[in-house]
Amino acid sequence: MADSLLSSRGHLTDGADELQVWEVSANQWDPTTNPDGYVSLGIAENSLSHDELAKFLRNKSLVDQCGKAFTYQDGPAGSKPTRNSIATFLNTYFHPAQQIQPDNLIITNGASSAIEHCAWALCDPGDGILLGRPFYRAFLPDIQMRFGVKVVPVAFGEVDLCGSDCVARYEEALLKSNADGVKVRALLLCHPHNPMGRCYSTTTIVQLMRLCQKYRIHLISDEIYALSVWENTVDKLEAPPTPFESALSIDTREIIDPALVHVLWGFSKDFGANGIRIGVMISQHNEPFLTACRTACIYSSPSSLAENAAVAILSDPDFLASYIKTNSERMSAAYTHAVKLLRRYDIEYMPGVNAAFFLWINLSKKYLQSLGDAACGKSMGTITNEIFQLLMKKKVFLVLGDAAGAEQPGWFRMVFTQPPRSVEEGINRISEALSGE
Repeated sequence: MADSLLSSRGHLTDGADELQVWEVSANQWDPTTNPDGYVSLGIAENSLSHDELAKFLRNKSLVDQCGKAFTYQDGPAGSKPTRNSIATFLNTYFHPAQQIQPDNLIITNGASSAIEHCAWALCDPGDGILLGRPFYRAFLPDIQMRFGVKVVPVAFGEVDLCGSDCVARYEEALLKSNADGVKVRALLLCHPHNPMGRCYSTTTIVQLMRLCQKYRIHLISDEIYALSVWENTVDKLEAPPTPFESALSIDTREIIDPALVHVLWGFSKDFGANGIRIGVMISQHNEPFLTACRTACIYSSPSSLAENAAVAILSDPDFLASYIKTNSERMSAAYTHAVKLLRRYDIEYMPGVNAAFFLWINLSKKYLQSLGDAACGKSMGTITNEIFQLLMKKKVFLVLGDAAGAEQPGWFRMVFTQPPRSVEEGINRISEALSGE
């Protein structure tokens, strides 16, 4: 079993940074009730529509009249009402090429458990899963921590990580890993992408499917930000950002054995509800895979109260449509607000985002300007760590790019889907930290 986690530079870490996340989460800034807390712009949460969701659920009973919610219900892989509701939801919003049936689904207590199931069921200890850089850093423990499976990081250099040219880089990494003795069994795609906030085109996904077919490896498309897509009205772009289209919407005939395609989704992101622990595994043509995962589902079974909350939300088409539309509009406005603040403080960011909660920002440029001659002799890796420590002293938390597999130092992931005053306070503290104030 792997007893440590692979870092972005190929070194091993003890996961201490994960503990730091929870320390920040438990001590978040509020100007009135907790002025000494951390401004968290690092944890992937969307609080923009919490009021609407809370108001909706306050009027719902999460326990049925017969008290079935107090039992094991229909087993640990998800109750029948939950699987029925989610199948209907996916058929409506993900536009699958083939209608999804409730029996194609396994419900888990969050998407992390679903990823763990995939690693366990599709790989043997010592096998590898391809993962493009940068990545959602929790993929590392999700894949590696408990089952001895290894992340095989894929570097892209100047190649667009969401464009068709990325396919060749995945193939190079696969061949090298196999030659080095780590047999690649799957490719994990984060679509829309965390942390880059962009979508893969259908053309690119089809080419990745062909790659997986060529080497008989599984494609796992993590689509947890599928409905967190919005209009970018602030960046001046040569071409509009790529819209989201699910891997489920692709007719896989003559592309890939459909038994090799699996899609993941969950409530955490699209409904701004990390605390509603509902994840979903969707596999339409691989019953042996689902059967294997069901044998271990007792360890990932969702709470019946969380399931009932999910059913209530997904069974109200009017609320669902209104929530998704309103949430999308608010994310668009929040992105514009954050970008204007970054520009005001002359902080570089990667433009072209149209999905998820993130801005990919470069803090090394501004920090080096403030250091002047004092920067001479320092490595960029050292400077990146210095920036992170300065941010923490100012009690503003961002995800260090190194922890997310960044290929270049100095980059950080910033979450903008927080109340405007929190984003304003956080970016102000970032500027102060970089300027040595």
